[in-house]
Amino acid sequence: MSSSYKFDDPDGYYFITHTVINWVDVFTRKEYKQILLDSWKHCQQTKGLQIHAWVIMTNHIHMIISRNGETKLEDIMRDMKKYTSSQIVAAIMYNEQESRREWMLNIFSEAGKVNSNNKNYQFWKQDNHPMLLATDKFIAQKLSYIHENPIRAGFVQEASHWQYSSAIDYDRNKKGLVDIVII
Repeated sequence: MSSSYKFDDPDGYYFITHTVINWVDVFTRKEYKQILLDSWKHCQQTKGLQIHAWVIMTNHIHMIISRNGETKLEDIMRDMKKYTSSQIVAAIMYNEQESRREWMLNIFSEAGKVNSNNKNYQFWKQDNHPMLLATDKFIAQKLSYIHENPIRAGFVQEASHWQYSSAIDYDRNKKGLVDIVII
């Protein structure tokens, strides 16, 4: 992996993406999104994660993050991905309303078999692809990219109308679902 895709600056702001294996549309159900939100809140409270912008789409998430504390961002992301992976897979297993349960679990199981880092299932693609946001222009570009993602997908006409995003915190100066630090 190139050094341009690592958390090299411990005090930097980073744009990251987490993508579900095979781009499976898992985050169409509120309960799976809530697992992410709860995990982020835990990481904020106990690990020093600072979230500056975020969006949950149907099969991936984007965030701008930094840290406030000693825990390394790569450790926070590793722990968050490991925890959310196991919790979301378990939620899918036990969700009697999940019509796609067998199909999704099969995809995650097959991906897990070919990855020695997993025991049973692989939910997230392996990398975070962190990009250091070194200039105000790059920060503004990524903020816009994150918040306009639901518009480009055709879900809403205004970014602040997407509930699972920090756009409301920026556009309407209101509080969204997750505490953020405006940059």
